[in-house]
Amino acid sequence: MDLETPITTSEQLDSIVSERTNSIVQARLEREAKKYASYTSPEDLKAMKEKYDKQIGDLNGALSTANEKAAKYDADIAERDAKIKGYETASVKTRIAHELGLPYEMHSRLNGETEDEIRKDAEALAKLFEASNNPAPMASAETKVKETDSKTAAYKEMLRQMKGE
Repeated sequence: MDLETPITTSEQLDSIVSERTNSIVQARLEREAKKYASYTSPEDLKAMKEKYDKQIGDLNGALSTANEKAAKYDADIAERDAKIKGYETASVKTRIAHELGLPYEMHSRLNGETEDEIRKDAEALAKLFEASNNPAPMASAETKVKETDSKTAAYKEMLRQMKGE
């Protein structure tokens, strides 16, 4: 309808308003549709959710596997550290026992965690060995009076040797 033609009836007015309103609404809808054109449909969203849920499950499985491996590695490292500490302690004990003149067999009996503690224990043990290292008296160098009976003399000599005189 022309704008120059006069509107004489209400139907004509309603028709013009309706046309104009429809065109305005249509333009507005097109603008809004362009704004939301990047949004996906609900079906696409469900598919994406399923895909992401599967990926999350896979990643959680990989994470638990990695955590198990890390725990195993931590246990191996702790075991090796304990062995190394044991070797170092045994080495220190052996060195200190050697320095203080203790028999090799005694190094394993030394106690302590630090070198100072081990050294104190070794020094105490060395004092015991020094006290017990007094040699036994030697056999008497005095000459014995000869026995008249050779059988009795042989028995006495055998007993003397058994006693360590």
